Amino acid sequence: MSANERNLRPVNLPENWNPGSWRLRPALQMPSYPDAAELAGVQDELRALPPLVTSWEVQALRQQLADAQEGRRFLLQGGDCAENFSDCSSAVISNRLKVLLQMSLVLVHGLRQPVVRVGRFAGQYAKPRSADMETRGDATLPSYRGDIVNGPEFSAQARVPDPRRMVKAHARSAMTMNFVRALVDGGFADLHHPEYWDLGWVTHSPLAHEYQRMVANIGEAVRFMETLSGSEVHNLNRVDFFTSHEALLLPYEEAFTREVPRQWGWFNLSTHFPWIGMRTAALDGAHAEYFRGIRNPVAVKVGPTVAPDELLRLVDLLNPADEPGRLALICRMGAGKVADRLPPLLEAVRREGRRVLWVCDPMHGNTETTSNGYKTRRFDNIRSEIEQSFDLHAAAGTRLGGVHLELTGEDVTECTGGARDLGEVDLERAYRSTVDPRLNYEQSLEIAMAIVRKHAQLGTPVKV
Repeated sequence: MSANERNLRPVNLPENWNPGSWRLRPALQMPSYPDAAELAGVQDELRALPPLVTSWEVQALRQQLADAQEGRRFLLQGGDCAENFSDCSSAVISNRLKVLLQMSLVLVHGLRQPVVRVGRFAGQYAKPRSADMETRGDATLPSYRGDIVNGPEFSAQARVPDPRRMVKAHARSAMTMNFVRALVDGGFADLHHPEYWDLGWVTHSPLAHEYQRMVANIGEAVRFMETLSGSEVHNLNRVDFFTSHEALLLPYEEAFTREVPRQWGWFNLSTHFPWIGMRTAALDGAHAEYFRGIRNPVAVKVGPTVAPDELLRLVDLLNPADEPGRLALICRMGAGKVADRLPPLLEAVRREGRRVLWVCDPMHGNTETTSNGYKTRRFDNIRSEIEQSFDLHAAAGTRLGGVHLELTGEDVTECTGGARDLGEVDLERAYRSTVDPRLNYEQSLEIAMAIVRKHAQLGTPVKV
């Protein structure tokens, strides 16, 4: 049977599902729009707009994630905690791309395997909140839920959920994708010239020498291969780049859930790789219902309160046919809890023989508030959770296949520690996030190097 025939064959079409069947389930973390007719009209407008990604790109990512499950690739998923409309600029986008390229270069060099590059961008405009309302002084208003829903300004007008913001989100996502594709296709990611990826503000970083040594080694290897072959090595002037976001705002996701020619089933064409957050992962909830029907590779955030039986039921719901590359489990336990909470989940999934991609999110379980009121994360805790996760997978006979990071290419001071040993007082200098603290460029590169060092300590991962 040809690959095209397999694509046309609806072997795993979900029962009793359509793009709007999520409406029959409890929908958490959803804004309350004041005008239902306006919301419906915006959804119709979105359905008529071009998609942001294609089904063949989605399928290509799915194959790469299947390779990562088997230890043939490593997933690097990273980007902003929440994109802002104002950050849709060439400088912010190119710096974000640079830091992911540099991290992937470190990982390719150290792990000796290809890296799957997935950006948390071109759609990461919605964020879950711990409370529906926010109080400041005597005023209580709806919480800020990301630029796709409402504005961050603490005013009655800004905080009203506005469905027109979904159209703005699509436009800015399209502009972001267009610029990323233009950069990649134009040779921005050319391995012949990785020095082009440097970010000027970090020239004097303590990590600069180690990174430049890697760049030199890769350049020498490329030149050696081309000398032997007598011609330029192909495919070194571009890389694959995929997008991801938390598919939180279901009216938006539904509008971009479409059937395509010569394929069976439905694809979410707003992103390549949507995920379900920890707050919305209930088995009987609207988000799980929506996700079970789309053909994209999907992910679920798994926190420290998830029980093994609950996780297995979620795996069965989202990947009943145990398809390779379909499901990633992004574990976010916290450095102090991962050693107790992760092993039972690894054992349960291994015992049942289920194929999943295990990913470590070392950010969300390590958030704290400083004495001067800033929400932050300690670099040492972030690194510790990653390193512990590698050890725990090795002990369980499973494989850690990737990391999921909140990071930026900007010169921010939001996470403490790292090569420059940022402290609480440094947070006041350049804290720009409206939601969660991010690793800056320097800290991101240091995490990539820590992954390489830990991988080298463990040697070849166990095959399962």
